Amino acid sequence: MGFMQHIVRYSALMIILLSAPFGCSDNEFQAPKQAATDIKEPETKAPVEINFERGSQAVKTYGLAESFNVGENVYVRSLAVNTQGNTLLVGTSVGVVEVDLKTRNMLSTYTRDQGLANEYVFGMLVDRDGSKWFGTNGGGISKLDNNQWKTYFPMHGLADYWVYSFTQQSDGTLWVGTWAGLNKFDKSTETFTTYLDELVNEWVYGLDVDSKDQVWIGTEGGINMFDGQTWKTWTHKDGLGAENSENLPVSTNTGLGTRSRHDLSVMEMGTATYNPNYVFTLIIAKDDTLWAGTWGGGVAHFDGSSWVNYTKKDGLAGNIIYSIAQDDVGNFWFGTNGGLSRFDGNHWEIFTKSDGLLDNSVYAIAATQNNDIWVGSRSGVVLLQNKELQKK
Repeated sequence: MGFMQHIVRYSALMIILLSAPFGCSDNEFQAPKQAATDIKEPETKAPVEINFERGSQAVKTYGLAESFNVGENVYVRSLAVNTQGNTLLVGTSVGVVEVDLKTRNMLSTYTRDQGLANEYVFGMLVDRDGSKWFGTNGGGISKLDNNQWKTYFPMHGLADYWVYSFTQQSDGTLWVGTWAGLNKFDKSTETFTTYLDELVNEWVYGLDVDSKDQVWIGTEGGINMFDGQTWKTWTHKDGLGAENSENLPVSTNTGLGTRSRHDLSVMEMGTATYNPNYVFTLIIAKDDTLWAGTWGGGVAHFDGSSWVNYTKKDGLAGNIIYSIAQDDVGNFWFGTNGGLSRFDGNHWEIFTKSDGLLDNSVYAIAATQNNDIWVGSRSGVVLLQNKELQKK
């Protein structure tokens, strides 16, 4: 199938969109090169993909359908599906692009010119009312609602200028993960409540809500759960994260506890380290159990009473987990420092650059309602589709 090529060039004054059919080529969303201070992440040797149940080489169920480039030194840090508009939001280190999931056409670009307080976007959410929330690197929160932008800084009650994640409860209450604690935001009163001392660690990354509206929080020091009245905490001592079987250097965090050392564009610093308490991402699955991605300790699954950890020995592409998603048919997708892994509960598949990924460090995953899998990394995003569906 031929692809439609889209090239978008950002500038301070204009956006140029070029499109031309080009059989078997990648689609490109071109963004400006970042400063020379960006550190290239080392290539990771693609692990051999094994079906562990059969003990033999497995045939991959999913294959590359399309690829979109955003620039060699641009990082895709977050992906969000807008089900109301059937669009995909792509959050990068130089702004956000919104793509029509049906036509693949570029619909909008969001930079400072449009209203973003900072163009490096860590986390995104399209809430139940259709408002788009963007968590930025040092620019607080930018919200887009009915073509109107609004920015939230600490002067408005936000805990910090560095905002990494969002989740929403059934009553519309918004929760925000920052690098200085957890915020609850009441949309009706536009007020923030900050939780800091209650947390096991102030650096908040993963957020999700279960069917009981309990809020699960992944931090740099472990996991918290808040049921509205009481707090619970889990760390490696409780079973979170696998043991350090590779004898990696142990670190309390990826840097020195400062903003500059926590710059997510240089987190790896060329050396893999181990901290099973560092939870970079988490989700609540369809069965209401927790899946958490750790830094060097693989993926941790918690059923409410016990933990099971999965590592490269089980089928993961890497033991540093940046992103997790579950699709509508129940597959789990794990973005790691060594590629992308799919787990259906019994079998594993691994996807790397040799399968069409743009980079082996996978920072964002989004599953659409038709079970398309969008994968974000340095340089851009790729679309994976079930091979059987592609034949139809």
